[in-house]
Amino acid sequence: MAGKILAERYEVQRQLGKQTGRQTLLARDLQTQELVAIKQLFLGGDFEWQDLKLFEREAETLKALDHPAIPRYLDYLEIDEPDNKGFALVQTYVDGKTLEEHLTAGRTFSEIEVKELAKSLLEILIYLHEQNPPVIHRDIKPSNILLHSRSGNTVGQVYLVDFGSVQNQAAKFGGTITVVGTYGYMAPEQFGGRSVPASDLYGLGATLIYLVTGLHPTELSQQDLRIQFADRVTQLNPNLIDWLEWMTEPSLEKRLSSAGEAWRALKNPRHINKSPRVVQRQGSDIKLIKNSEFIEIVIPPPGVGFGLNALLWVVMAVNIPLLVNFHNQRDNSGIIIIGILLAAVGLVRFLGMLFVEERLRIDRQEIAYIKDLLGLQWDWSPPTPRRDIRQLEIEQIESTIPFTRKKLRRVSLIVQAGNRKYRLGQKQGLSESEIEWLATELSQWLGLKIKTTVSLNSFDGGDSLLH
Repeated sequence: MAGKILAERYEVQRQLGKQTGRQTLLARDLQTQELVAIKQLFLGGDFEWQDLKLFEREAETLKALDHPAIPRYLDYLEIDEPDNKGFALVQTYVDGKTLEEHLTAGRTFSEIEVKELAKSLLEILIYLHEQNPPVIHRDIKPSNILLHSRSGNTVGQVYLVDFGSVQNQAAKFGGTITVVGTYGYMAPEQFGGRSVPASDLYGLGATLIYLVTGLHPTELSQQDLRIQFADRVTQLNPNLIDWLEWMTEPSLEKRLSSAGEAWRALKNPRHINKSPRVVQRQGSDIKLIKNSEFIEIVIPPPGVGFGLNALLWVVMAVNIPLLVNFHNQRDNSGIIIIGILLAAVGLVRFLGMLFVEERLRIDRQEIAYIKDLLGLQWDWSPPTPRRDIRQLEIEQIESTIPFTRKKLRRVSLIVQAGNRKYRLGQKQGLSESEIEWLATELSQWLGLKIKTTVSLNSFDGGDSLLH
């Protein structure tokens, strides 16, 4: 391959890349002595006319563009050789490594570098989207971004390459839906064949998420199509996290709409409400504390009514040995010890009913169930990573009480996190209306839909907190 002359002008140096039916070559222009990149499309067994349309569109698009961070169109060739028939696009060669190659080699990017990359790429997108008609790249990802001439203080010159998936608003395929892009970096609307300038913002946001997490978007969990990454980048400024979430918002209506708007939002972050807001529902003692960083459900102690029941334990436990001793003068030390233990259990239960709050807290890192006794807190169970939360459920169980025809309806709110279920219900003294209210609040904060299940079951005596 090296040394071969194409179109009596371009001397092949080496192969840069290869895909089915395509290859990219590094060559020297014998007229100018400059290095060039030549993309070839072969007319082989895997050839489809759709590929040729995209290839020609890439050539026409590059021919109309003039930006220092975009390869420049140089030539378009028809190749007609006995063993090699097809077309070739000649463009300027950029000597640099892709973001993908940098990350694979173990390079990490600081927050300052990530912002610098974001601004450089947004400036390129501003140029593309301001063309008439707008040019939409449709395949922004780490392997299509090159870095060149890196210095100690900057990431270097940033280039956006490979316009093989490009679309402009004038390009129509007679109503045929064309889905192009790379899974993980494609905005949801692209799966339906629709692309708008904001689709490129999604690809850029997903690319930057890869930079800050070291993981492809496909390796990160999703909730309602939202990439869950915040719990892995706790060192990042919350404003940058918020901006990346805004860039990759699945809904077009909620996503940043233009590269210019995204650039301004990065420079001047929107206000993030960090002051916790306390929400209470009329007729309920439950408190809901939330802001952009966490949400916490605070369940107050059951109070005197439940406390008096516990106090009966104390009274009965103290009186058992006295009653037995009154009827039997023999040594009753064992019974007295049992009575003291029962009294202690009853006293702890009595104090708990009066003073212990229960808290379900979810922040960017984890979900935890905590007990709070006058400011002293301890975990009811080990916390679970926030990224493991995968389901929000309202469970309705109808039971028949043994030996009666009475029906008992129990409603629980379940947050499924990994193999653990955080359950709130009758055990915490929640009414059905409170459960529905809390489920709605958690659904909005987590971005999860509420699943409702209804089942019949035998009477088992009440809810448990964790499964």
